Amino acid sequence: MITKPKGTKDIYGMEAKRWQYVSKVIDEVMEKYNYNFIRVPVFESSELFHRGVGETSDIVTKETYDFTDRGGRKMTLRPEGTAGVVRSYIENKMYGDVNQPVKLYYNCPMYRYERPQAGRYRELTQFGYELIGSDDPICDAEVISLAVNIYKILGLKGIKVNINSLGDAESRNNYREALIKHFKPHINKLCEDCKERLEKNPLRILDCKVDCDKEVMKSAPKTIDYLNEASKQRFEKVKEYLSLMGVEYLVDPTVVRGLDYYNHTVFEVEAEIEKFGAQNVIGGGGRYNGMVEQLGGPSTPAIGFAAGFDRLMLALDYENVKMPINNSVDLFLLYVNEDEKKYAVYLTNDLRMNGFIVETDYLNRSLKSGFKQADRLNAKFTIVLNSDDLINNELKIKNNKTKEEDVISLDALIYYLDENVIEDDDCNCNCDDSEEHECHCGENCKCKKEN
Repeated sequence: MITKPKGTKDIYGMEAKRWQYVSKVIDEVMEKYNYNFIRVPVFESSELFHRGVGETSDIVTKETYDFTDRGGRKMTLRPEGTAGVVRSYIENKMYGDVNQPVKLYYNCPMYRYERPQAGRYRELTQFGYELIGSDDPICDAEVISLAVNIYKILGLKGIKVNINSLGDAESRNNYREALIKHFKPHINKLCEDCKERLEKNPLRILDCKVDCDKEVMKSAPKTIDYLNEASKQRFEKVKEYLSLMGVEYLVDPTVVRGLDYYNHTVFEVEAEIEKFGAQNVIGGGGRYNGMVEQLGGPSTPAIGFAAGFDRLMLALDYENVKMPINNSVDLFLLYVNEDEKKYAVYLTNDLRMNGFIVETDYLNRSLKSGFKQADRLNAKFTIVLNSDDLINNELKIKNNKTKEEDVISLDALIYYLDENVIEDDDCNCNCDDSEEHECHCGENCKCKKEN
């Protein structure tokens, strides 16, 4: 038997419906913030990620899926979203659009060769967004608040933001020199990766998971202490705007993010997920004012955010967040003879085109088995087509919840369903709890199993 590759997963059934629901929430929030969806290729030139993400990042040095195509070109499966979006921004000359800044979001698979674990896969799904074309601190605050609001709307609790500033080029260079001076006398006590990072990008040492508990790491210089006056004032503005937006934040000088392209504001979003333990970061981002120019475009400021969709779904599962998922069909059509079956084919298609979720029997089952299938599908209504009724332009329709049966004309079926299905959909909570709870529809309800 052929099985799926290590570090990948199949998503289907109720889990797929939960994924679709969360994606829909993200789409709706992005629309409110006027972000437009973008889809970039699954694979791009390897040079894009080496130049954009950074030669010293773990993603490029250890995790990318690289290959040479049949034309001899070096290609890489995208490991993250920002570099591809920026490449598209430059190639499609979005910097010339009348409406600035350009606001884009994505939700798609990424590929990283890392050790699979809960919520982390080699084929991962990531959602993120980029605001390109403005250096105003209000954009930093908006990007942060957008992430916070998505998590809150989805139902996660205890959301907080850890922010820091790496400052402008001058501030970052001063900080870089301070880190080299601090770590150089102790470099032999650090891991091999940190030894390589010392001269190339000492900020990456601060992200080390191997040496993170050593005293030399805890006593390392803080970025805030090396900000010049302009960078300090900019950071104060970001914090002021966050407060105005009602976003709770904590200044954390240890937040530096794992990619080479960041400057000024960097941030991570946490949620209180008990089963995550200390590893409760569920997304992060920052400003990258130099990347557009670095990849061949005009000098353009930008800021973005990204989060693992798989980890978000795991957080929602751990917190037992209820989702208003419709796991039922509006109508199940049954028949006995061939003429009734032909009418079922016509009627099923007609009702679907009028917006109803309709199923019928595909296995030529008995009526008894058909009724059981209707129950398994949580059908709201059932119709058994009867030749005599059809001749009289009538139907018998059964409400599977109340068990009541009505006789209606064929011409009135759409109006009947329109009225009764909408009424039945006032609450679509389909969770496994039998106790009353606060539902996403805003009503206290009981799940369909209880009803």
